Amino acid sequence: MSRFYQNGLHFQCTVCGECCRHSGGKVEVTPIEALNIANALDLPYDEFLFKYCRQENGSIELVDNKNGYCIFLKGDRCSIYDSRPSQCRNFPFWPENLKSHYRWKQLRSFCPGIDQGELYSLETIRQKLSSQKKSKNQSISLDRVKADAD
Repeated sequence: MSRFYQNGLHFQCTVCGECCRHSGGKVEVTPIEALNIANALDLPYDEFLFKYCRQENGSIELVDNKNGYCIFLKGDRCSIYDSRPSQCRNFPFWPENLKSHYRWKQLRSFCPGIDQGELYSLETIRQKLSSQKKSKNQSISLDRVKADAD
C-alpha cells in the first residue's frame, strides 16, 4: 500500500518547544526510560515515579506542569533532552501524524520544522514507527514498578 510519505518527509527540529506545549498531550515512558530519566535527575527511581509520573490505561505517563505543558519543559528547552523518552525522540513521526497527508500538514500550525530541512526516508520513518511500537509493548503497571522499587 502506497503511503503519502513513500518518498520520505522533510523535518528539521527548530528547538522551539511547541511540541511540548500541547495541553492534554500524553508522554508515555517505559520503566527503562523512567529509570534513565531518574538517573539523569539524580533521583531515586521510586521518588521519580511518585513525583513525575501517573498511571493511565496500564501505561506510565509523565505528569504535566501547572500550565498543562510537559513537566520537563524549561523555557523553550527540554531539561531532560539527552534522556527524553522515545515518544519525544520520534516526534513528529507518530502513527497519528502519519495517517494522512492532511494530518501531516496540520502539524505546521504549531511546528515550524514540518516540511523543512532533512529528508527522512521511508525506511527511517518505518524504523521510528517500529521503535514506538516496541516501547508501547514494554509498558507495565506503575503500581508494579513502584512495588519493585521498594
